[in-house]
Amino acid sequence: MSSFLFQATIYLGAAVIAVPVAMRLGLGSVLGYLFAGIVIGPLLGLVGSETQSLQHFAEFGVVMMLFLIGLELEPRKLWEMRHRLIGLGGLQITLTAAAVTGATYALGFDWPIALAVGLTMSLSSTAIVLQTLNEKKLMSSSGGRSSFSVLLTQDIAVIPILAFLPLLALSGIHNETAGGHGAEAQDAGPFAQILNWFQALPPLATTSLTILAVVLIILGGIYLTRPLFRYIHGSHLPEMYTALSLLIVIAIACIMLVVGLSPALGAFLAGVVLANSEFRHQLESDIEPFKGLLLGLFFITVGAGINFGVLFGAPLQILSFTLAIILIKGSILFVIGYIFRLRGRDLWLFTLGLAQAGEFGFVIASFAIQRNVLPTDLTEQLLLVIALSMLATPLLFLLYEAISKRHKDSPAAQQEADEIDEQHPIIIAGIGRFGQVVTRLVQSAGYKTTVLDHNLSTVEVMRKFGFKGFFGDPTRPEILHAAGLDTARVLVVALDDRDAALQLVKFARKQRPDLHIIARAYDRGEVYRLYAAGANDIVREVFDSSLRAGRYVLENIGFTEYEAAEAEQAFYKYDRTSIRELAALFDPDIPSSENKPYIERSKELAKDFEAELLASREKGGS
Repeated sequence: MSSFLFQATIYLGAAVIAVPVAMRLGLGSVLGYLFAGIVIGPLLGLVGSETQSLQHFAEFGVVMMLFLIGLELEPRKLWEMRHRLIGLGGLQITLTAAAVTGATYALGFDWPIALAVGLTMSLSSTAIVLQTLNEKKLMSSSGGRSSFSVLLTQDIAVIPILAFLPLLALSGIHNETAGGHGAEAQDAGPFAQILNWFQALPPLATTSLTILAVVLIILGGIYLTRPLFRYIHGSHLPEMYTALSLLIVIAIACIMLVVGLSPALGAFLAGVVLANSEFRHQLESDIEPFKGLLLGLFFITVGAGINFGVLFGAPLQILSFTLAIILIKGSILFVIGYIFRLRGRDLWLFTLGLAQAGEFGFVIASFAIQRNVLPTDLTEQLLLVIALSMLATPLLFLLYEAISKRHKDSPAAQQEADEIDEQHPIIIAGIGRFGQVVTRLVQSAGYKTTVLDHNLSTVEVMRKFGFKGFFGDPTRPEILHAAGLDTARVLVVALDDRDAALQLVKFARKQRPDLHIIARAYDRGEVYRLYAAGANDIVREVFDSSLRAGRYVLENIGFTEYEAAEAEQAFYKYDRTSIRELAALFDPDIPSSENKPYIERSKELAKDFEAELLASREKGGS
């Protein structure tokens, strides 16, 4: 117990120190975890042989991560991704495996060994890439979605790769680890006995039970989760929800391991099945903390497991192999991404994000040793290359960010805007929360609108709810004219970017002096700027909702509904009048709190309004 507590203190302490430092330096949490592992392992020697066994436990974080990803994907969405899964993912695995196999064969290795190395290196790191994409909020980009499609295909491909590897076994290789593994399995308990029983079945029975296991997971997700959660709800113990959530993921992982499939794939499949469940959010909130801790532990064990002895024994060879893997995979990814119409920043994200080897490479390499496919000394070097390439991944993302800045203003880097094939008298620029309400109200009244937004994911979400919109930057003149600026009657400017909104109002007013422009403003200062730019009606974000709240206050302290409504309307008229008058005194170069003429006139207008309101109430009371 004392040894366990000591080791836990070391791992947690290293993470608590290294990760915040890495985040502040902009390196990302993954690099922080990896460096923490290197420090407590190879450098200081605070952890030792337990790292490898701990890594198998920590790999469960990858399983949990894929379960959570599955919860975010409905089966319909997965079907829509089929072209990317087969096209992008299938091409990447095939071409990378072929290229690495050819390079390894050229170095003098037998073709079965070369093919095993190629298959091992064809996979990328699901854990590191998805964690980094989520941290940097890149998952919704085209490059992020394409990367996810490839990673998902790779996770699925682990199954046939593991099934194919025993066919490559060489009679001249006899690794001691293979025999030892079998001995351990016999003494490992009931689970190992079940595993051995399943492996001894005839091929037809094995295939049938595998299909049955997958069907049971699907049916269980559809029909068993609801009664299980209702049963747990009756206990009124929050920790039971957590226990059930963990039980679902762990049980699925065990079933998949018994039938020889990837636990991560099984968890992902279960997540997809439960994506439409009303308990999805409960599962997410229960699993998320465990996923984060286990993934962090996994990254620490990767860093701690780097064998610097092997590295220092042949540094040029191993570093050259690591660099070659990154270059080979990166070149293939770049070509495939370009074929699939990724451009600019998305293409570089796709290329650099997936250029490393992955954690499933550890699984495949270890399995290859057990089946006498790879010799032990070569496998140790492969494991080191995999770890080093994973260690380089956060640096590749930093390189992506540097390249991304150069592409920021490049037209080639921008995703091609939609072709606008219709024009309507009302143009709505921006479809965030504000723009959505305006669009729904206007369309419910029977009028058609042309909706523009530069956020592709927002436009896609809107389309799913039956509202047509066009992806494109509304501040670009050619897009605005294509949307019908020359003939429109009303332009609604609902952009989040204040500078872009101001630029759009100025351009539209210059092009169409007769156009009625309605603009959203963040505060009074922006109201004055938009007014000066030519907007006709300006709506502050919280003004109307604040008026309604104020009216409710008055109603609950003695005003009648009529009196409260009258007070609300009077304040509304006062505010509109005062804003127009104060706009002439507003100076954008001087803070309002230091603009004396503005302050004095504001006080005068407020006193006049209070006096007018008091007189009105006294007149009504008499």
